[in-house]
Amino acid sequence: MKMKKLATLVSAIALTATLSANALAKDTIALVVSTLNNPFFVSMKEGAQLEANKLGYNLVVLDSQNNPAKELANVQDLMVQNPKLLLINPTDSDAVGNAIKMANQAKIPVITLDRMAAKGEVVSHIASDNRVGGKMAGDFIAQKAGADAKVIQLEGIAGTSAARERGEGFQQSLGAEQV
Repeated sequence: MKMKKLATLVSAIALTATLSANALAKDTIALVVSTLNNPFFVSMKEGAQLEANKLGYNLVVLDSQNNPAKELANVQDLMVQNPKLLLINPTDSDAVGNAIKMANQAKIPVITLDRMAAKGEVVSHIASDNRVGGKMAGDFIAQKAGADAKVIQLEGIAGTSAARERGEGFQQSLGAEQV
C-alpha cells in the first residue's frame, strides 16, 4: 500500500513538473541582423531584446556579418528551432530572397527591418523613409556648402534598398551635376 501511494505521489510530481516546464517554455522569435558592427543595428538588437523580454518571448539573435551566405546559413539554423516569427535585416535586398522563401515554406512569418527584400513573402516591413532621409542630408549639405560646391557622396552597402533609396533622395536634392 505504501509503495502504491509513493508511486502515485512520484507520478503526480513528475506530471506537475512536466506541465510546469511546458508552461514556462517561451515561444521564440528570431532576429537576423546584417551586422552587429554598426551602432544602429546594435540598438535595433537591444530594442528587440527589451520588447521580447517585456512580452515574454525568447529572442535569438544572429549576426550575418554583412555576408549573404552567412545570412542564409543563419536562417537555415533557425528553422530547426521553429521560431514563431523571423525578423530580418537583409544584407542584400536580392540575396535575402532564398532565406525568406525558406521561412515561408516553414510557415514562419517574416518581417523585414530597415532594408526591403526583392523576393519572398514578407508580412510587414519596418523602416524609415530612406529617400526622405537622403534628401534631408542633401538639403543640409547644400545649405551649408552653398550652390557652387562640389560634393562627394559616400554610398552605403551596395545592393541594399536603404543605400539605393538614400542615394536617390540625395541626388534629388543636390542634382546629379553637383555630386
